[in-house]
Amino acid sequence: MPGRSRIGVVLLGGLLALAAPAAAAGGEGGALHASAELRNEGGDVIGWARFTEDGNGILHVNVHVRGLSEGLHGIHIHRVGACTLGTTPTFSSAGTHHALAGQLHGLDDPPGAHAGDLPNLSVNGAGMGHLDATSDRATLSAGAVSVFDADGSALIIHALEDDQDSTSSTGNSGLRIACGVIVAD
Repeated sequence: MPGRSRIGVVLLGGLLALAAPAAAAGGEGGALHASAELRNEGGDVIGWARFTEDGNGILHVNVHVRGLSEGLHGIHIHRVGACTLGTTPTFSSAGTHHALAGQLHGLDDPPGAHAGDLPNLSVNGAGMGHLDATSDRATLSAGAVSVFDADGSALIIHALEDDQDSTSSTGNSGLRIACGVIVAD
């Protein structure tokens, strides 16, 4: 019997050692990751987004798209993880901006900005767009502003520039032209 106890301890210790790197990748103090495949209103994949929440709770958002019109485009995290094609208006299944009650729209109105408000996405003359942004208002972790609440969240790209002002709940950014459901990696 004493030999079996040592084998059990050795096996348990080995299993714990194997589990430690996995816990560090997304566990306490480690980074959390998510992504979204972005599709246009025709259902074509036009790009992707990556989300990383660092150990300090800052959400890093990295977006790459192609095939959009040149200029600035509003881009927001929306409160429902659905990008149903054929809805009117387009991608209305994603709901409104990810926000707590009482938050106003627009990065120019802190601290009232929606949890889902992001800087504008810049698209060049070749139709290629890129955004690197950070947010301390939304999170991949559990909590009131988590993108992983009961119905998930989606990333929406709009046709026009977001004016970042609270006079409109969408920043006057126009129609929804691309959508991606945010999924944990």
